[in-house]
Amino acid sequence: MHIADAALLVTAGLAAGTLNAVAGGGSLITFPAMIAAGLPPVSANVSNSVSVFPGYAASVAGSRAELPRGRELVALLPTTVLGTVAGTVLLLATPARAFELVVPFLVLGATAVLAFQGPLRRFVGHPRDRSTRHRTVWVQAMVALAAVYGGYFGAALGVMVVAGLALVLDASLVRVSAIKNLISAVVGLTTLVVFALFGPVNWVAVAVVAPATLVGGYAGARLLPRLPPMVLRTVIVAFGTVIGLYLLWRTRS
Repeated sequence: MHIADAALLVTAGLAAGTLNAVAGGGSLITFPAMIAAGLPPVSANVSNSVSVFPGYAASVAGSRAELPRGRELVALLPTTVLGTVAGTVLLLATPARAFELVVPFLVLGATAVLAFQGPLRRFVGHPRDRSTRHRTVWVQAMVALAAVYGGYFGAALGVMVVAGLALVLDASLVRVSAIKNLISAVVGLTTLVVFALFGPVNWVAVAVVAPATLVGGYAGARLLPRLPPMVLRTVIVAFGTVIGLYLLWRTRS
């Protein structure tokens, strides 16, 4: 790998790790960077999924004080693993083009849910007004859908998780973002195992990008509690909109 390509990947990894911890969507920095460094698209997608895991893990460490305690959080982990495995199987066994056509609308839809969370909550009811069982079913469903998406593509996973959980959880956006970091880390670990065994991973690119995402992920998670809720929501919605429009433009090109 040329020095210029390595420098590009390190810079992309730092930026992606920070962005993933705060808002999500960092993969849309590292994935194009890997393409620019000469990796084929499928190898770049798989290698990117493996590379961003350390950043997710670091963001969990940085935001652990915001994580809730209890069995409800632990109960989300098997759902996350199973959903991610299903997504990786879709990626490895089906044509990517069909799903790529759907991805922009998923991202834009998730962003709209977060942007209009207040009116939507008034329409569907506030989480505190629902029974515990009802809330649990909805949270599990949101996590399962996000995990399938994360296993298949992964870009803007954080936006989708925050949007879904903010609608069904009675929690602050900072706490929801901390839960998002944990779910993203589990998705990342699962894809790492599956793709390391069955996917065309470029381990040289991973070795360059992964440490950079580790540093960026921890830095972004430490920044997270300092952001006012309105600023945090605006950042996530802005990035989600840009990412969704970029993906939509890419399907037309």
